[in-house]
Amino acid sequence: MSEPAIVLGANQYGKAEVRVVKVTRDRARHEIDDLNVTSQLRGDFAAAHVEGDNAHIVPTDTQKNTIFAFARDGVGSPEAFLLRLADHFVSSFEWVTGGRWAADRYAWQRMEVGGAEHDHAFVRSGQEVRTAVVVADRGERHVLAGLTGLTVLRTTGSGFEAYPRDRYTTLAETRDRILATDVTARWRYARADVDYDAAYASVRSLLLEAFAEPYSPGLQSTLYGMGRRVLEEHAEIAEIRFSMPNKHHFAVDLSPFGLDNPNEVFHAADRPYGLIEAAVVREGVVSPPAAWDGIAGFC
Repeated sequence: MSEPAIVLGANQYGKAEVRVVKVTRDRARHEIDDLNVTSQLRGDFAAAHVEGDNAHIVPTDTQKNTIFAFARDGVGSPEAFLLRLADHFVSSFEWVTGGRWAADRYAWQRMEVGGAEHDHAFVRSGQEVRTAVVVADRGERHVLAGLTGLTVLRTTGSGFEAYPRDRYTTLAETRDRILATDVTARWRYARADVDYDAAYASVRSLLLEAFAEPYSPGLQSTLYGMGRRVLEEHAEIAEIRFSMPNKHHFAVDLSPFGLDNPNEVFHAADRPYGLIEAAVVREGVVSPPAAWDGIAGFC
């Protein structure tokens, strides 16, 4: 029997983490867009790998320069910016059949001076990072929006009870605990005619409302409620996926010091932590594998 042939498998390449800051200064009040952009191309690159023939390799430096050049014309929403990049590369090089373009968007807030917003001085917002991914697969475009690092906490209205116990279980049941997590979420749009900025703001607000409002019997229940709220309010979103660590807070035993602790003093433990991940989808909607290929950390 002969050994099976060795061949090239799936591959992509590009320029990762291009930091681009675009200042719009066509008036006295400036605007700022701060992005971290990755461009990766897919297509007929076999010869470069197996023969050393670079005839189809669009240099990663060219991809970097294209990102900067496109920013010169304005960024807009990160989703729209990535769609422009995808259309450019797929239409400009016949051997490029698709790719994956991703962006993190960092938020800046205007400084206040004398009680008024400053026209051109900003302070970096310390909240979540907005994320976007565009996957081009020949004629198809898949747009994933999202956020990461949205740290949320509620001081009550959460418990954890009625779980199975065995000889290794030491955790005490409770109906009153701190619930905290860092929300990482991505959602896939079902169509292209979307106001991405408005949709992002709405989804973020809905996620916060759903985290805060109902009693939480566990982080799994809260995660599902957050996803359900988004899909109920946004018909243009086909599915949403979450990765959420349980940021544990343990009540400190103050009895050695002759003090009680009426659920007021806690030790915040950063590890180990529970990690809850799930997708919330519309029944009957098939998720295209190409959209999520290469998106790590999600079910």
